Amino acid sequence: MELKHLLSYATVVRLGSFSRAAEELYIAQPTISLHVRQLEEELQTKLLIRTTKSLELTEKGREVYECAVSILQLRDRITEKCSDGGRQIIRLGASTIPSAYLLPEILPAYVKQHPATYFTIDQGDSRSVTEKLAEGVIDIGLIGMKPASTDIAAEPFCEDSVVIITPVREPFLTMKESHSATLQRLFEEPVILREEGSGSLKAADTFLANAGYDGDELRVAARTNDPEAIKNLVAGGMGISMISSKAAEDYSRENRVLVFDFPEISGNRQFYIATRKHVGLPASAERFLRFVKEFY
Repeated sequence: MELKHLLSYATVVRLGSFSRAAEELYIAQPTISLHVRQLEEELQTKLLIRTTKSLELTEKGREVYECAVSILQLRDRITEKCSDGGRQIIRLGASTIPSAYLLPEILPAYVKQHPATYFTIDQGDSRSVTEKLAEGVIDIGLIGMKPASTDIAAEPFCEDSVVIITPVREPFLTMKESHSATLQRLFEEPVILREEGSGSLKAADTFLANAGYDGDELRVAARTNDPEAIKNLVAGGMGISMISSKAAEDYSRENRVLVFDFPEISGNRQFYIATRKHVGLPASAERFLRFVKEFY
């Protein structure tokens, strides 16, 4: 049994897709399929039921996946323990906003102090990052909403707020210049929202609730989990959106969107650093955890 077969199989199961596994591992999709087939042949059992629309685990497939995750974790720990001052592996998961706007601040600063560090980073929404953390796929998660699971410990480490962004055109330019923007007027426009499972969507829902609005009252024009896509759609004139102030900074600076802030309503949004309870972290991950808390 080869580790590459287990890695391909575990990645397919975790992502629910052969093509996405191929992208993450930088391997051709036929090679991923070959690895899974060779693993099934060696074990003489069917692991996956693959149709044109779905991917399902057999009972044995689920057991093998759990074992594969454990073996791959052990591989990483052996590599770290035997590095003898060499490369230190840290397995991170990050939801969309932390991945795009916080890690670019944190990682260069950390690597400057610890140059022998190697990061593996899983990116997804807050819910999927929490699931990977619970499964042991990652050691630390940076997420935008507090996990519901009692098996996950989460501490706030960074604050943000929700702002409304609009196209750089009338009537928004006049609203901005005259400080006359109101939520009632802005929410007459089509709105672009994040997908379910996103901490940003939860923050937007809280913003609406504080303002006395129900999400069903909005004219939702689109939903996407990509903040860059949201900003591009707004800049192109499709509608307005409620997003993280950190996500809005670059487009505001480049005058591609207008930013309207309602601090009395938005309050502060928390980002959390999450770990599994009752599971010890590798020394390198523990060191990174302390660094992030001190950094902010």
